[in-house]
Amino acid sequence: MTVRLALIGGRGYTGQTLLPLIARHPGLELAVATSGSEAGTPLTQLVPDWPDREQHLQALTPDQCGTVDAQVWVLALPNGASAPWVSAIEHASPEAVIVDLGADYRFTPEWTYGLSEWNRPALKTARRIANPGCYATGAQFGLLPIRELLTRPPVVFGVSGYSGAGKTPSPRNDPERLRDNLIPYALTGHVHEAEISARLGRPVRFHPHVAAFFRGISLTIAANLSEPFTPERLLELYQESCAEMPLVTVSAEIPEIRDVANTPGLRVGGFTVDARNPHRASLVVVLDNLLKGAASQAVQNINLALGLPELSGIKEA
Repeated sequence: MTVRLALIGGRGYTGQTLLPLIARHPGLELAVATSGSEAGTPLTQLVPDWPDREQHLQALTPDQCGTVDAQVWVLALPNGASAPWVSAIEHASPEAVIVDLGADYRFTPEWTYGLSEWNRPALKTARRIANPGCYATGAQFGLLPIRELLTRPPVVFGVSGYSGAGKTPSPRNDPERLRDNLIPYALTGHVHEAEISARLGRPVRFHPHVAAFFRGISLTIAANLSEPFTPERLLELYQESCAEMPLVTVSAEIPEIRDVANTPGLRVGGFTVDARNPHRASLVVVLDNLLKGAASQAVQNINLALGLPELSGIKEA
């Protein structure tokens, strides 16, 4: 049986990244993809090999949700814009699966947090799914295996491509401003710092930066541990923790963004221990912010909620 999916916000980077995943998914069919500003744009303009050459972005308002035949709704909207849509979808189709890619429901207990590999049991019965933030996804994969060993707040130094800043013009997505440059921002109180801390149950220090490349995230994590470690023991710990995660690669080598750009995979590696103090460890996590940090993780969550194979539609992303 094919499940129909409505994508609210099909023109942004995340929505546009999601469309090819839907196109090749054997169990999903696009009911509608919307855009408030670019309605009428053919989907082939966004995805050249889109299978239906007559399908285009449509204008839709929340009060029109009842006109759409869809069992899954994905909200790819700016932070703060999801609530009217959720209310309208719940009224029109209370049994539908809703996946919010923004930050609006990541702290709401009634919503299931969609860190796919770490929350599979809850996602299998979920109907309201809060997709994690891109930085928060990588940081949690780096910190969850050692969560119980942390003796003080770990420090996460993150660098993202400028697609993470969205399409609304700003210094953080201006290629000229970024040329030969690295821009730090939100050095305290970033929403992903709160998200990581809340999910770990531990305080975290997070320092985000944006660079001149388009897509991908690199996170360097420094942590103080309650036990002395060697790099080899850290590697074994992460290999054991991620053994049932086919999209996650754990290696001794330091992973690089080019290893994961345009893929749904995530890499963890570069395990290092300070020779002067074996309680001090560092590691690196890399992922594609538009895929594992957003669109392909959303598809994983949809698959889990619908009882489909977890990697349907994303194996070749």
